[in-house]
Amino acid sequence: MATQTLRPAAAGEPGDAPAGDHLTRSDRIELLRAMLLMRGIEQRAMTLYRQGRVPGSFYDGYGQEAISAGAAFAMAPQDRLCVLHRDLAAHLVRGVAPARILAQYMGRATGVTGGRDGNVHFGDRALGCVGMVSMLPDMMLVATGMAMAFKLRGERRVALTFFGDGATSRGDFHEALNWAAVQRLPVIFVLENNQYAYSTPLDKQFAVPPIERASAYGVAGETVDGNDVEAVFEVVRAARERALAGGGPTLIEAVTMRMHGHAAHDDMRYVPREQLAAWARRDPIDRQARRLAALPDPVDVEALRAAVQAEIDAATEEALAAPMPDPATATDGVFCEGEPEPLGDGRAPWSGFARTEA
Repeated sequence: MATQTLRPAAAGEPGDAPAGDHLTRSDRIELLRAMLLMRGIEQRAMTLYRQGRVPGSFYDGYGQEAISAGAAFAMAPQDRLCVLHRDLAAHLVRGVAPARILAQYMGRATGVTGGRDGNVHFGDRALGCVGMVSMLPDMMLVATGMAMAFKLRGERRVALTFFGDGATSRGDFHEALNWAAVQRLPVIFVLENNQYAYSTPLDKQFAVPPIERASAYGVAGETVDGNDVEAVFEVVRAARERALAGGGPTLIEAVTMRMHGHAAHDDMRYVPREQLAAWARRDPIDRQARRLAALPDPVDVEALRAAVQAEIDAATEEALAAPMPDPATATDGVFCEGEPEPLGDGRAPWSGFARTEA
């Protein structure tokens, strides 16, 4: 079969229309707010990185905000999300405060890991976010294991994980997909097809589109416009319903573009400028902003942008004022002493679609 290269459709095509009737006006605003927060926090963190306040390297998801925002919004509080390095909006939808995230990047004591990591390997169990591990897609195995536990315990819960196109060439991708299919597990695999595995383009990665591998394992497969947050929400919502009904796993290919380099050190000279320009015209935040401005009761998008920026400014001040961790606590949390703390029910101050489910 000939190699396929996925390219963006022209601006103004049907993706700018409302994706379905499951979202209220407030829901649509919350989706835009989550994307604005993700982009704004990561832009601020990049500035802090260049000032030498963020150790190590820095990774962002500029241009991919719709995937994690839409997917997380479609899940229920009792579900579990395996969040990766370009999926910050999932943490935000679940209720992780911006100040905690910025403190995390700077290794402060008030960060999500309490200063034990200054990078993107973090999660909050109480909010249902599982911290990422490398190499990718190791989290596919984690999500599959959680889904297996849900099935064995007879719980109405679903696990979801993200990963990139390059991860589909690794063995753990196939192992997780096969086991989930055989066991009919309630798990959703979200493939963020952002066109490059670091510097390797799609036509150098595989001979068939990765979504075709779903049918080979007997798994439902869906391709969605990864730059349309409402379309992502709808396809994940449907996959979740399928999983709860006993339909097993779903592989969702969200087609997008990595608009920045693999990390802060990568100038991505290997990406054609015209390719970036084409995808820039389909920016997920701009598309959702146009959608909200066109509602019968239009949303004041500029006021929303200003409110988000003010929130990020306040979070930055809070994070910068936070102390560094006390070295005496370095071994805290390494071993479990006594009874482990309960995970909680994952209920957080968020506005997810399935929040009212029993």
